[in-house]
Amino acid sequence: MARASDPRRAQAAATWIVRRLRDAGHVAYFAGGCVRDGLLGLHPTDFDVATDAAPMRVKALFPRASEVGAAFGVMLVHVSGDVIAAEGLEKAGASVNVEVATFRSDGPYSDARRPDTIRFSDAQSDAERRDFTINALFLDPLDIPAPGEEGGPLSGDLRGRVIDFVGGVNDLRARVLRAVGDPDRRLKEDHLRALRAVRFESRLGFRLDEATAEAIRRHAGELRGVSRERIGEELRRMLAHPTRAEALGMLQELGLDAPVLGVNAKVPLVRVAGLPGDAGSTVAVCAWALDRMARAEQPWFSDQEARKVTSELRLALCLSNQESEDVDEVFRCVRGLLSRWEGGSVAVRKRLAGRKLCAMALEIVRATHGEVAGRIDGDLRALAGDGVGINPPIWVTGDDLIAAGFVPGPNFRRILDAVRDAQLEGRIGTKEAGMELAREMNV
Repeated sequence: MARASDPRRAQAAATWIVRRLRDAGHVAYFAGGCVRDGLLGLHPTDFDVATDAAPMRVKALFPRASEVGAAFGVMLVHVSGDVIAAEGLEKAGASVNVEVATFRSDGPYSDARRPDTIRFSDAQSDAERRDFTINALFLDPLDIPAPGEEGGPLSGDLRGRVIDFVGGVNDLRARVLRAVGDPDRRLKEDHLRALRAVRFESRLGFRLDEATAEAIRRHAGELRGVSRERIGEELRRMLAHPTRAEALGMLQELGLDAPVLGVNAKVPLVRVAGLPGDAGSTVAVCAWALDRMARAEQPWFSDQEARKVTSELRLALCLSNQESEDVDEVFRCVRGLLSRWEGGSVAVRKRLAGRKLCAMALEIVRATHGEVAGRIDGDLRALAGDGVGINPPIWVTGDDLIAAGFVPGPNFRRILDAVRDAQLEGRIGTKEAGMELAREMNV
């Protein structure tokens, strides 16, 4: 793919490659997601090129190209800033790398992920081996149709002639997500396509074609055979997008949450739906887990439950150590905000508010306990303006106590906590006063 901070540079780099290939006698088009998003007016940032030139021919035409998947016909072409400038953009700017793939048809997929064999072919064969019709479109950026002429873009700034072998343009117009050809075959080739279908359907606001949906239901259990790394990556992309509630609702409807998390739970996704659009995948997965709990009398996880759920999520989604720690921390903060905030002392509230993921947890609380969250918001404003602050630098540490002659032991934590509480509540105003309080307690 070609990706740049300025999408115009990525498109210019890909256009230059298409022109160079065409001048050398080859067929070359934009392919895949950039065509889909461009025709929908979504301003794509990634541009791929597909061509009938074999990988080594691409290497001959672009000597600085590197092999990123030559066995599958994929090369990475380096396009300098000077070349991009010649496409009509300002000279300033970094170079861009563009994926160039040779048209191919695929053999059997015995591992339900990659084809056992491929054969370099033509554009139509390449389109017919892709997953969904809206992802199987090509666009010739060097052939600009006249206004109203067939083959022009649906909307947006992408210019060129659309090449459609599979009915993708009609599906774009109808806002339908449909598998290319036989949906059962497409899913058997790569079971992860079921999750990709959900992500595209929710992100684009499309309707899932019924034949494709039924095939996904039939093959839902086969998702268990997909690596947890791939499942986790696909789920992260869903959870990080503002349409996460729609995506997870479709997972439940199609029965895909069972192979992901062990059981199908058709529950209202109140917490997930209540998250702000820019919420990250960590807080979203926590909200999802709490929604799936569907327990009104105690809407949080105990310590033991949190550890169990975090462990299950770690295995199911291949969470990193840091992600697992963050998930567990969010669960703890949700429990604290709902069970300890109201009626808690100033120190208790400040300690909760000072936890690094408390703000994330508060967004989850807000979705189901709006009045409680509103009171917490007011309390936070008051605590932040009390002259002490919510999380001021710690005055007295364990090193300070040792330097003052205190002997480390069970009493250490009690003394440090008491001094910190006194600082947070404004009962002491200096480090010296904190040390004096510590001495008084060390008797």
